[in-house]
Amino acid sequence: MKKIITLLLSLFILQWANAQNDASKKTCDSLFNQGRIKYNNGRHEEAVKDFTAILNIDSKNKNALLQRGFCNTILKNFNEAVADFTSVIEIDPSHEWAYVSRGGAYNKLNQYQKAMDDFNKAIELKPEDAEAYNNRGFSKKAMGDFDGACKDWNKSKKLGNDEAKIILKNNRCK
Repeated sequence: MKKIITLLLSLFILQWANAQNDASKKTCDSLFNQGRIKYNNGRHEEAVKDFTAILNIDSKNKNALLQRGFCNTILKNFNEAVADFTSVIEIDPSHEWAYVSRGGAYNKLNQYQKAMDDFNKAIELKPEDAEAYNNRGFSKKAMGDFDGACKDWNKSKKLGNDEAKIILKNNRCK
């Protein structure tokens, strides 16, 4: 009889835990959609709150971390953006876009070597990433490597980045 009661209790607890997980997932999905709508409508501070609420439920939600990082970048909270993108990288070391995004935040913080390291890693992970080459060009320029910057912007242009055409012209690159 004790075995049956224990088995029934175990099944009840398992069912309860699954229901809690389902409720948490639905809450996170709802908050994520809400945050994306706010982000798309330029309400970045409000979106940060939604993504933070998700992270209070699931601290390893890399999509919420990435989106909060994007918001923090737009809000010029570059240190917070770096922390968010770093968390994404800790969860998924092959997340190429997290390296590009963190590198962009490092550029804004004038931490050009760290930015270069991130852009190099992004290019290692995805050699055809036009954005990584484009942003690495800005790091190189800031570090005094004008020829290297022009080379990266040319590579970005060849990979289809239309912005690189303007950058090349504005910087008088060949």
